[in-house]
Amino acid sequence: MISDRIKSNLSREFRESLLAKVGLVLLVAILIMGLFAPVLATHNPHTTGYFDDDGNAYPPMGVSYDSHQWVDGERVTYTAEPSADHYLGTNNIGQDVFSRLLFGARTSLMVGVFGTGLAVLIGVPFGLVSGYYGGRVDDAMMRVADIMLAFPSLVLALALIGVMGSLTIPIPDPFVFAGVADGMPASTPLPGTVTLVVGLVTWVWFARVARGEAMSIRNEEYVKAARSLGANDREILLKHVLPNSLTPVIVLATIQVAAIILLESSLSYLGFSGTTLSWGYEIQQGQDYLRTAWWVSTVPGIGIVLSVISINLLGDWLRDSLDPNIEGEGGGAG
Repeated sequence: MISDRIKSNLSREFRESLLAKVGLVLLVAILIMGLFAPVLATHNPHTTGYFDDDGNAYPPMGVSYDSHQWVDGERVTYTAEPSADHYLGTNNIGQDVFSRLLFGARTSLMVGVFGTGLAVLIGVPFGLVSGYYGGRVDDAMMRVADIMLAFPSLVLALALIGVMGSLTIPIPDPFVFAGVADGMPASTPLPGTVTLVVGLVTWVWFARVARGEAMSIRNEEYVKAARSLGANDREILLKHVLPNSLTPVIVLATIQVAAIILLESSLSYLGFSGTTLSWGYEIQQGQDYLRTAWWVSTVPGIGIVLSVISINLLGDWLRDSLDPNIEGEGGGAG
């Protein structure tokens, strides 16, 4: 249960922080986009061939651009106009950008949440055991963590993907199953290998935070009292050390979701995601058309930026609310 003091801190910091409110609004909007993608999408994200009569991609609403063709040896200039059927235009193969933006949000959010969850499951027990026992156990376990930190995250992720191969897990779409989103993909692809890899790459951060908390908590009076009453190490770790170590872990997990979204976007940009419904993949597909069809890369890029900003703003709010040692620092705008 959340204590009354923590509830009071969360409420007070949120009322005083304009940035926290902005972050919450942005994140809720992105979550709605991802969760209800099949309902909000105007076209199947995989359908190609949406071009104007001259064979050009549609620009976003309110935007037009000049295009050129050679006709009988002469350069003919004409203007490509937007279509009301494609709010954010279409890409180089005629797919609806708005629909792919929605489904790309699903991929990024799923990898961010599941990857962070896996990192927590690996890193927190590892760090708690290391910090609680200390001595040679701590030295050995932390050397493993140091080895992991010696490799850049992206390089290590690429190496692991090369070893493990690409695995995509289809998740049935409940909206399509219920018949409220006809014509949409029947399942959402979860990049299984990428999710596993980002968890394996980022668990060490949680291990180091949990270790520091365990080293502090193991000397508390209530832990000594529990030990004197006959509690074994497992009981002490589960009932005393773990619950009292969760505050910094929760804050780190919130911020880590944003970092994993960036890592997943980088991997999908390089072609290792295992799915084409990804913001990073969209940026890669549109990079050769920035001079004419700039929106193909720009729109998913804005999606990544807003997602990371919103999560980090909420992470700052949680940090200021849950950590009494830094309360008031980095405060919100009133």
